[in-house]
Amino acid sequence: MKRTLEISREAAHLAVRNRQLLLKRDGAVVGSIPCEDIGVVVVDHPQTTYTHGALATLAASDAAVVICGDNHLPAAILLPLAAHSQVVARLNLQLAVSLPRAKRLWQQIVAAKVRAQAANLAPGTAPHAKLLALAREVKSGDPANVEAQAARVYWQHWLAPDDPRELEGEAFRRDPDGRGLNGFLNYGYAVVRAGVARAIVAAGLLPSLGVHHKHRGNAFCLADDLMEPLRPLIDDRVRSMYRQGYVELNQPAKAALLEVLAAPMQMGDQTGPLMVMLHRLVASLVRCYAGESRRLEIPVPCGEELGEEPPARQ
Repeated sequence: MKRTLEISREAAHLAVRNRQLLLKRDGAVVGSIPCEDIGVVVVDHPQTTYTHGALATLAASDAAVVICGDNHLPAAILLPLAAHSQVVARLNLQLAVSLPRAKRLWQQIVAAKVRAQAANLAPGTAPHAKLLALAREVKSGDPANVEAQAARVYWQHWLAPDDPRELEGEAFRRDPDGRGLNGFLNYGYAVVRAGVARAIVAAGLLPSLGVHHKHRGNAFCLADDLMEPLRPLIDDRVRSMYRQGYVELNQPAKAALLEVLAAPMQMGDQTGPLMVMLHRLVASLVRCYAGESRRLEIPVPCGEELGEEPPARQ
């Protein structure tokens, strides 16, 4: 299990010695971590500085470095160049994926996302049943945009399925540019996105070549595809934090959101932390690209039943 390092409370200077990442303040070393043990570094303090060696060694150790902007949300991700032994073969597979196969993969991703959203709502309620029904209706490529239909039901009942809670006089509305709980969600999504992108690069794939997302200005289209079924993990964590009294996206809140990378997950009979399961998710995608498997294996929280999956067709 790789470690996640967050720098937000105090400024630090990051340097490296003997492949140990050194955290310095006022010239004194206040901590050191083996670079090979680091999976993600999140830098949110504007006065943080780095040596070239620190960034290069982190990249060589397959760590992702997330840089936050003035709004304290991730603004950039530094990823290592793929060092996979089959990188050219993997890229050829990725480029050769047929449109029908890509559409069927997107079908599985959307269905898994909607089932995960249903798992965040109270069992036995009408919204829960509606989402499970919608998950069964997803067709190849999701031409009916079931994803959007499910989102309308889900966010309306996300905070409380039977008695929606009020936030500052208004019911919650999902807004990627919003503040408050939207800021919590955005930060959590960005953390998962970085973890997915890191796993994609480690597998010798390009994160910019997506299955469904195609925006020419998005360097992480594939990461955005694969993280869709994982967004409800963040939703559940943010809702729990809100109910515990978190109202400001401060250092304790960010630390709590970063813990999702260590959340116990399962894929079939395998279990492990999310950061490890992300690599297995991407490995499953490679098998689908290669025609060795029809089913994209997607991690789910340990012990969670997400409903019946539709049959996979290739």
